[in-house]
Amino acid sequence: MRCHCNLIIYKHFMINYFKKVSPSPIKGSLQEQQQKYKRLKWSVFISATIGYSLFYVCRLSLSVVKKPIVDSGILTDSELGMIGSALFFAYAIGKLVNGFLADRSNIRRFMATGLLLTALINLALGFTTSFTAFIVLWGFSGWFQSMGAAPSVVSLSRWFSNKERGTYYGIWSASHGLGKAITYLGVAFIVSVSGWQWGFWGAGLIGLVGAIIVALFLHDSPESKGLPSIADFKNDHAVVSTKNKSIGALQQDVLKNPYIWVLAFASALMYVSRYGIESWGIYYLEAQKGYTTLEASSIVSVSAISGIVGTVISGIISDKFFKGTRNVPVLVAGILNVTAISLFLFYPDGSPWVDTVSMLIFGFAIGILITFLGGLMAVDIASKKASGTALGLIGIASYLGAGIQDVVSGYLIGNNHTVLNGVDSYDFSTVKLFWLGAAILSVICALFVWNAKSRD
Repeated sequence: MRCHCNLIIYKHFMINYFKKVSPSPIKGSLQEQQQKYKRLKWSVFISATIGYSLFYVCRLSLSVVKKPIVDSGILTDSELGMIGSALFFAYAIGKLVNGFLADRSNIRRFMATGLLLTALINLALGFTTSFTAFIVLWGFSGWFQSMGAAPSVVSLSRWFSNKERGTYYGIWSASHGLGKAITYLGVAFIVSVSGWQWGFWGAGLIGLVGAIIVALFLHDSPESKGLPSIADFKNDHAVVSTKNKSIGALQQDVLKNPYIWVLAFASALMYVSRYGIESWGIYYLEAQKGYTTLEASSIVSVSAISGIVGTVISGIISDKFFKGTRNVPVLVAGILNVTAISLFLFYPDGSPWVDTVSMLIFGFAIGILITFLGGLMAVDIASKKASGTALGLIGIASYLGAGIQDVVSGYLIGNNHTVLNGVDSYDFSTVKLFWLGAAILSVICALFVWNAKSRD
């Protein structure tokens, strides 16, 4: 009985802790509201971008330490594939569940809590060599990782109007590249100097800083700060109005929308190719082409820099030159992605310049595709009151694809890894076709989504 009461108290506390902040009375003159809106919008935008980039640091730490862990005899290729997939599968389910919750939640508390917990798990992983501990903790980390993207996108939906959202969404998406750059350069350097454990410890400490930033500077909604909604303030209502529908009904509309399902499948295939390179690219360069960990990380890290460029310009280009439609940029980016992966995997070994150029193109293309296929096109189609749900549906499909990729890639790499007289030998031919084929199919699927109308 006492235990039951404690559970009820805990449930009540959690519901109230994450409950969306109630609207406050609108205060101040129009000029004062404009000044307050401008200040808070920048606070929300910068904290969401920095915060989500540090989610990525905590997520990609394993990618940097894979080869050192295998070389130390702690884990095998196949075990690393299973560990990686544990994060992706938990992340996939969490993206959908937490997407629903984010629409109804205090996004500041929601996002800060997720980043705090994934940072603490990274710190814990530096103290263990147990396969069981790795797969359990990394799986939990995947769930907490899923508390990052949805509140970020919900914050953009709540604070930025239809006419400006593409631009800011594209810049926010640069957080992917910023997180990769910090990981592939900063964390990789720490690992090369201090050992694989510092890959997790370094990422964990960085994540703790990010949780503090989000907790201090991300704000729930304009209404919670005594401001009108962004649609009313900017007089920028969408073509299809959803004012008379409840959030639950709008979330159901998302699940019934065939365009969003097509986008989800295209994004899933794109994530197979994306994480084939991001999760295993460093390992591939070390095992196949003979680079050191720092050399391989440096080559892959250029994709993070070009990815930032791709994400930043993607929304601007689509808003300014294509009147908010994303289809032509997606087609161009998909073709560039296929080209870059082909160069990276099939150009003869021994050319650092070609490997670097391929990663520059790959990062640029993936930056655009993450922005559009990975979220913005679905957010455009769905009601803004259900943007977290739309992103959640895309997310669960994307990370199921990423999780399947890690299992399949780990199996294919491990099954074609032999040791003869103490010398490692790898055959990557099958897994390379797997990564490239997914990129090609993603482009084809994206062609089926064109003229869907946006909603308030």
